Amino acid sequence: MISRRMLLGTGAVAAASLAAPSIAHAQTKTLKITTWGGKWGDIMKATVLPAFEKEFKCTVQADQAFPYVPKLQASPKNDPLYDVLHTNSNEQWNCFTEGLVMDKITAKEAPNVADVYPWAVSDKIVGVAIFTSAIGLGFRTDKGLTKPTSWKDLADPKLAGARGSYIIPVNSLGQCHLMMLGKIYGKGLQDLDAAYKALEQLKPIKLVDFTGQMEKLLLSGEVSEAVIHDSGVYRYDGQNQPVDFASPSEGVMALEQVLNVTPGSKVKELAFAYIDYMLRPDVQKLLAEGVWYSPANKKVKLDAKYDQKLLTTEAKVATLIQPDWKWYNARKEDIDARVTKILKG
Repeated sequence: MISRRMLLGTGAVAAASLAAPSIAHAQTKTLKITTWGGKWGDIMKATVLPAFEKEFKCTVQADQAFPYVPKLQASPKNDPLYDVLHTNSNEQWNCFTEGLVMDKITAKEAPNVADVYPWAVSDKIVGVAIFTSAIGLGFRTDKGLTKPTSWKDLADPKLAGARGSYIIPVNSLGQCHLMMLGKIYGKGLQDLDAAYKALEQLKPIKLVDFTGQMEKLLLSGEVSEAVIHDSGVYRYDGQNQPVDFASPSEGVMALEQVLNVTPGSKVKELAFAYIDYMLRPDVQKLLAEGVWYSPANKKVKLDAKYDQKLLTTEAKVATLIQPDWKWYNARKEDIDARVTKILKG
């Protein structure tokens, strides 16, 4: 029989053991991450990060000053500037080849990885993707244009000087477009000769550094049709803007938002917890509907207007084409020189 004194003693031990974690967390841990600005950054700072800090009793330092990779490269590998790197796939692959980020994030480290679409953990991804956008064609609806159905529609002579894409050496959407030209006019994404020839035929074409600039060109009517990611058009839904997005029949290129952990992070468990948190259905829904990104978690249920346009079914995600960034990055210097010559000529 357990006496009252023994029970009280046992209770005291139990209470002490329950209290132990709070003593361990007396010194608040800090998680250093990168994250985008704009509407994404507003939602992160107002809602997502404060909730994470509260739940995990930590502080999050978020760097929004792009570019991030040069800063990570300049920091010691055993004491990296970031614990979690958020960037696109092309940069994640660069970082992985330099030993700056991990290879894969699995369900062992972040249980919600078990519920993602295959594209989020495919062999084209290092780390894990939490969202994707579809790179296709944005167009003006007030210029008498037929809604594009093919990537080849951008080459229509009527669009000379009124079509848009990106400065290929500095923008991954421009790089994706170049690879798509190889697929459409040649033997596949890696058919650079066909891609170069097709790129030549798109001149004259307006080129910009960033997607935000392309949004402005579309909205102002300076371009009538352009390469752009779907969220760059859909975010103006309900604002009476004469722009729309088309997914070409040959497929859309994937612009993934990828999270990865630095091997030298001193708070790896917290870093994995953050990635798992970002894959939670409620967090995914909040951000997907806030910025029109397609969620990686299959369990996310979006409101009707988002569900209709974003990649939220197995059939829709099947239209995603993921390029081999390891292959592209290894050839980037030669590609940059060639396309610069073509577009300046």
